[in-house]
Amino acid sequence: MKINIAIITIIITYLFSISLYAEEIGSVNTAFKIFGPNHKIVVEVFEDPDFKNITCYISRAKTGGFTGGLGLAEDTSDAALACQQIGPVEINAKNIQNITHTKIVFRKRTSLVFKKLQVVRFFDHKHNTFIYLSYSDKIVNGSPKNALSAVAIRHY
Repeated sequence: MKINIAIITIIITYLFSISLYAEEIGSVNTAFKIFGPNHKIVVEVFEDPDFKNITCYISRAKTGGFTGGLGLAEDTSDAALACQQIGPVEINAKNIQNITHTKIVFRKRTSLVFKKLQVVRFFDHKHNTFIYLSYSDKIVNGSPKNALSAVAIRHY
C-alpha cells in the first residue's frame, strides 16, 4: 500500500502547529448561525514568552456555523493587537539574545491545516522599544492584513 507524501506532510504540519498559549478573555457574536456556533470576535491574552511583564491582547475573527464548530472552517485574517508593559521588564544575559532576533511570540491555527495567525516581536534599539506585529500567513499566500503594537521599555 503506497502512502501519499502530501497526506503525511499535512498530518505532520497539523500536529506540529501548536499554538503558543493564550487565554480567552471573552467574545462577542457577530452573525447568527442556525447550525453550529455563531461567527464571533474572540479576545485573548498572552504574555511575551521571553520577557516577563509584557502582556498582549489580540482580538480575532472566529468562523462559526457547522464547519466552524467542527474546526474545519478557515477564519478570516482580521485581527487587532495591543501590548503593554505591566511591570519591570527583566533583561539579562539569558534573554538578551532574544532582543536581537525577530521571534514569533504567538501562533494560532486559523484553518484546519494551512493558515496561522502569528505575532512576531522586533526590537527597536534606538528607541528601546519592543514592536509586536500580528499577521496571517498561509502556505500558498499570506494576507497583507496586519496590526502593530509598540511597548517602550522604561523600567528594567
